[in-house]
Amino acid sequence: MEIKAVKFRKDGFYSQPFAFGGEEGADKFDKNIRYRGSLQNYLIDTGKEVFLVDTGLPAGTPEEIPDENSPAFTGKDISSYMDALSALGYAPEQITAILLTHKHADHSGELRSFPNAKIYVNAAETSAEELQGINNIVPVHFTDGKYYNFPESQKIADGIYLIKATGHTNGNSIVIVENDGLFYMLHGDITYVDEALYENKLSVVFDDLPAARKTLDRVREFIAAHPTVYCGTHTPQGYENLEAKRVMDLNNPVKTVFAEVDFGAKEASGKYVCSVCGYVYDPAEHGGIAFEDLPEDWKCPRCKQPKTKFGKA
Repeated sequence: MEIKAVKFRKDGFYSQPFAFGGEEGADKFDKNIRYRGSLQNYLIDTGKEVFLVDTGLPAGTPEEIPDENSPAFTGKDISSYMDALSALGYAPEQITAILLTHKHADHSGELRSFPNAKIYVNAAETSAEELQGINNIVPVHFTDGKYYNFPESQKIADGIYLIKATGHTNGNSIVIVENDGLFYMLHGDITYVDEALYENKLSVVFDDLPAARKTLDRVREFIAAHPTVYCGTHTPQGYENLEAKRVMDLNNPVKTVFAEVDFGAKEASGKYVCSVCGYVYDPAEHGGIAFEDLPEDWKCPRCKQPKTKFGKA
């Protein structure tokens, strides 16, 4: 069995208030501390079947233009998600199934490019706007009982489990792969950066804060008890852990390498991108109303986050 990272953005960042501020409040943390960011999803090749864990941003999603006040920056394009998959040597028709961690567009963006693959997703997530009109979705009801300390799970294949892990969204899930004595935890946004895992902090992005806290507690309990390689979506630590087969030790954090950020001038398009769900606000599609002229209480039509979670594109 092989697990590979599908890398499609690099050189991003997540500020400490964004990554740590879910419970104490973003104002308790330093906006000038920025952790490295990236975007990658994962592929599992068993030799008989090929599974994807999430499917990247939709093709054509513009890059943000960050400034000193930006809470997050998903990074610069390496390629589209589909080109990144091709670079690993895989074609869409080779994909047996997709295990979706949650609805947000940086995880579900190219689902429609795989019409022949079964898409396994928490049944609570299937009503999401991002998943409408997709006919190959398989709702998961987690009927296989406990998986160690996680109360609800679904076995997808030998050594591959979908774990109910709500909080970030109401249908959030984790994928755990057992291989050669290690547990690979392929997650969406349990944390945005590994520093938040070590420091036991929740991000500011959640649908259900108490559920998110329970999930992070269970994740940390599992990692403390099992040799776990922690593979996130939003930080290069995710694929660094994978490539090094690095087992997480919560008492001995890996040394932080902070983001190197260039706030050089770039020409803005007038569009804005939600740093949470990837929704693109284009004035041309909203009667010519500039993003800056929207009411201060305006929220993302998709994920209901405030204007402050948007970045220039």
